[in-house]
Amino acid sequence: MAKHYEIAVLGGGPGGYVAAIRAAQLGFKTAVIEKDNLGGICLNWGCIPTKSLLKNAEVYDLMKNHSEDFGIKVDGVSFDFNKIIGRSRDVSSKIVKGVEYLIKKNKIDHISGKGKFNRNKELLVTDVNGNALETITADHFIIATGARPKAIPTIPVDHKHIITSTEAMALDKQPEELIVIGAGAIGVEFAYFYNVLGTKVTIIEIMDNLLPIEDKEVSKTLERSFKKRKIALHLGTKVEKAEIKDDKVTVKIEKKGKVQEITADKVLSAIGVTGNVEDIGLDELGIEIERNHVKVDTDTYKTNVDGFYAIGDVIGAPWLAHVASAEAIHCVEKIKGMQPNPIEYSNIPGCTYCQPQVASLGLTEEKAKDAGYQIKVGKFPFSASGKSTAMGEREGFVKLIFDEKYGELLGAHIIGAEATELIAEVGLAKSMEATFESIVKTVHAHPTLSESVMEAAADAYKEAIHI
Repeated sequence: MAKHYEIAVLGGGPGGYVAAIRAAQLGFKTAVIEKDNLGGICLNWGCIPTKSLLKNAEVYDLMKNHSEDFGIKVDGVSFDFNKIIGRSRDVSSKIVKGVEYLIKKNKIDHISGKGKFNRNKELLVTDVNGNALETITADHFIIATGARPKAIPTIPVDHKHIITSTEAMALDKQPEELIVIGAGAIGVEFAYFYNVLGTKVTIIEIMDNLLPIEDKEVSKTLERSFKKRKIALHLGTKVEKAEIKDDKVTVKIEKKGKVQEITADKVLSAIGVTGNVEDIGLDELGIEIERNHVKVDTDTYKTNVDGFYAIGDVIGAPWLAHVASAEAIHCVEKIKGMQPNPIEYSNIPGCTYCQPQVASLGLTEEKAKDAGYQIKVGKFPFSASGKSTAMGEREGFVKLIFDEKYGELLGAHIIGAEATELIAEVGLAKSMEATFESIVKTVHAHPTLSESVMEAAADAYKEAIHI
């Protein structure tokens, strides 16, 4: 006999488990179905373990190359690659156990297995061998199956020589040479990590800049930083094909008609992600799929089939854990009959955790102009910040973009120390429709990195004190 729930969530990542917890908080009888560990890609193979790896790289780089700047002498500094990888797995395990605790605390049924819908709108749950475990029905099903690395025929991933981010964070041996295809957040983070540890790293990107969606000044600053680290950059370059030969990978690239080949031990394919829409019965339900993602109404996250919703990476960009969680809460509150404010996607922060860090939200300078705004731009370099100088982190800047007519904040772009933390202040300001004056007149503690936000706002109107 089928087990019935008011809300059943397929997928236990940052969208799925958050949806389940919020549903339980609102009094719904809830289940979450997940074939692997709770936490999804983010907690197990993405956001959390990668930040552990990047922190290791940051500490090693500081000790090896900058300790004497602080008057500290460190002789013979070295690292154990396997312990670095092991630490990231331990960090991931601790966070996953925390999610498991939250699911139990909120009295949510955690059903471990693979879910697939049938045309009767039931969810059939099987084990890894395909043996039937349970049949579930629900008043409301939320699909939160996430996404996976995109694959293309010219870059044939074999998970050994040509790898994805999953393999990149759990290699048993550090590669001597690594080619990274794709210079989005995933690509540049792994490029930074392996470069700091001594791997010879090459980045190939079809667009003209690293982090192509970021403000161009930010991208150029990161490019200069990476070049100083001796990371080879092939920008505006197309990958014709990648081939495995004699335990090496040869990548054929083309730029402006010039073709060349480069070789490495490993190639990381970081060319984007695609939604996990296959083999879960969406075709049986008649749920509409668009460009390999579930199509939804972004006010309610309803699909075209009554009683079925979808959230997170499976519905498309932006593919960010915090977006999935926000959509989860919004979706469940809508089901409850509440009236949450729509998610303002232009106010979603994007973060890249290499060094220097990059964080942004809203419009770039170029896009603000294209949208027809008359703008004022303020910029404050960290080299003029007392706190940055004391920290030995003077690289980068805060850049804010305002509507000239009303003084409203349109966009924020930060590259430098703790950029991914600083962006939260600007996100709150933008969500409150803050003007430059409200930012400038908010007294910021001294000395702090956050003063740079205040100074950038003041600079837009020629009122900055320290530049």
